[in-house]
Amino acid sequence: MATSYDYEDGQQQHQPGADSLSYDPNFVPDSVKTFVVHLYRHIREKNVYEIHQMYENSFQTLSDRMFKDVPWPSVDAVAPFVDNDHVFCLLYREMWFRHLFARLSPTLSQRIDSWDNYCSLFQVVLHGVVNMQLPNQWLWDMVDEFVYQFQSFCQYRAKMKNKTEQEIVLLKQFDQAWNVYGVLNYLQALVEKSAIIQILEQEKEGLEQFTSTDGYDYNGGSNVLKVLGYFSMIGLLRVHCLLGDYHTGLKCLLPIDISQQGVYTSVIGSHIATIYHYGFANLMLRRYVDAIREFNKILLYIYKTKQYHQKSPQYEQILKKNEQMYALLAISLSLCPQVKLVEETVNSQLREKYGEKMLRMQRYDDEAFALYDEAFSYACPKFITPSAPSFEEPLVNYNQDAYRLQLKLFLYEVKQQQLLSGVRTFLKVYSTISLGKLSTYMEVDEPTIRTILLTYKHKTHAVDTDGKITPNADVDFYLDDDMIHVIESKPAKQYGDYFLRQIFKLEGLMTDVDRIKLE
Repeated sequence: MATSYDYEDGQQQHQPGADSLSYDPNFVPDSVKTFVVHLYRHIREKNVYEIHQMYENSFQTLSDRMFKDVPWPSVDAVAPFVDNDHVFCLLYREMWFRHLFARLSPTLSQRIDSWDNYCSLFQVVLHGVVNMQLPNQWLWDMVDEFVYQFQSFCQYRAKMKNKTEQEIVLLKQFDQAWNVYGVLNYLQALVEKSAIIQILEQEKEGLEQFTSTDGYDYNGGSNVLKVLGYFSMIGLLRVHCLLGDYHTGLKCLLPIDISQQGVYTSVIGSHIATIYHYGFANLMLRRYVDAIREFNKILLYIYKTKQYHQKSPQYEQILKKNEQMYALLAISLSLCPQVKLVEETVNSQLREKYGEKMLRMQRYDDEAFALYDEAFSYACPKFITPSAPSFEEPLVNYNQDAYRLQLKLFLYEVKQQQLLSGVRTFLKVYSTISLGKLSTYMEVDEPTIRTILLTYKHKTHAVDTDGKITPNADVDFYLDDDMIHVIESKPAKQYGDYFLRQIFKLEGLMTDVDRIKLE
C-alpha cells in the first residue's frame, strides 16, 4: 500500500489503491485544491498582491512540505477545480515543470513537454488576449526558467556518451525542441510584440509610464506582455552570453538604462542576472571599466540588502552569484587596476576574498595563469554548444567544448597582456622617459619596446557599444619623437556619492539618538 502525506501536518498517511512508494499524479490533496482555487480566483480578479503572496510563499511552503522529491499533481488532475481554464493550466504547468527541474532530474520526454508548454504559453501571450496582471517576480521567473531550461537541454544533449537508443530516437524525432533559433525567436517576438523599446523611449519624453509603475497597469489593463517583453531583453543578453556573442548580447540590453533604477531592479534575481551578464560581457570585450563599475554597484547593493532576502527561495542563488561576481571583479581589477572605481566596503570584501590572489595574478607567471583559469572557471556562465550532434559519428561527450573555447580565448588575452604590467610599473614612476631608457630598464631593444607600447595602447582602449574608442587605463602616455610623456588619469570627484554617504551616516546617528531614552 502506498504512502502519501497528510497535507495538514506533513505526516505520512496511507493512500489506498496504489502501488508501494508510487507517485499518483492524479491524486490532488485538499491543500493543493485550495491553493489552485484561490490562485485562479486572484488571477481572475487581478489581485496582484495576493497572487504574489501565493506564488512566492504558499507554493514554496507546499513544495517544501509535500513535494520535496515528487512532482506536483498533474495539470489534468487540477483542471476541473479551475473551470478547465486554458491559460491558468498553462501557467500551472510552467510552475509544475519549474518545480520538477529544481527538485528532480527531468527525463528527455519531460524536457520536450516543457518546451511544448512554453511554446503554447508564449503563443497565447503573443497572439491571444491575456487580460490579467501577474507579479513581476513570476514573469521574470518565466523568462529566467525558459533560458535555464534551454541551457540545461543543450548541456544534456551534449553528453552523448551514455545516451540510450530510445533517447537518441527522441532527440532525432523532436529536433526542434529547444532549438536555438526557436528560443531566440520567442524572446525577440516578445520584445517586438510588446513594443517595449518604443515604450521605454516614450517614457523618456514623459509620454508613457512604465518604470514609475514597475510595469503594472493601474487602468485595468494587463502587464503580462509588456513585462515579459522587457525581461526578454535580459533573456536575450543571457542567451548570447551563453553562446559567446557578447556584442549582440549587449546590443539587446541597450534599451534598458542600467545606470538608473528600472523594472529590472524590482526583482532581485533579475537585477543580479542583468548586471552579472552585462559585467561578464564587458569583461570579455576588454571594457574593464564598465565591468568594474557595475560589479561594484551590484556587490554594494547585495551587501546592504542581503539580510532582507534570507527567507527568499532565491537566497542561495544570490549568495552564489555574489561570490562569482567578486571573482569577476578580481579578474577585472587584475587586468585593469582601477581600484579607485570600487567603494571601500566592496574593496574590503574583495581584499578579504582575493587580496593575496590578485597580487599573484599580476605577476603573469605560470601560477598567475592558473589563478586566472581557476577564477574564470568558477565565475563564468555555463557556455553551450547550440547545435545538435551528428548521431552517425561515435557518441562522445562534448558539453565542455564551448567552455574550453571561451577559457582558451580568455587566457590568450591574459597572455597578451603579460608585458603590460612591467610597462605600467615604469609609467607610474616617471612623468617623462626616453625610449632608450625604458628599453634598458625592461631589457629589450627599442623596436621591441615600441611594439610593447603599441600593445599597451591597444589593450588599454576598448570600443564601446556606440563604436567609440574609450581608454580604460589609469596611466596613459603619448610619444613625441623618442620621448614618452606620461598622463595619469584623475577620476572626476563623485560629490553625489560623498553626500549620500554622509546622509546615510546622519540618518544612522539620528536613529541611534532616537533610541536613547533621556532620563
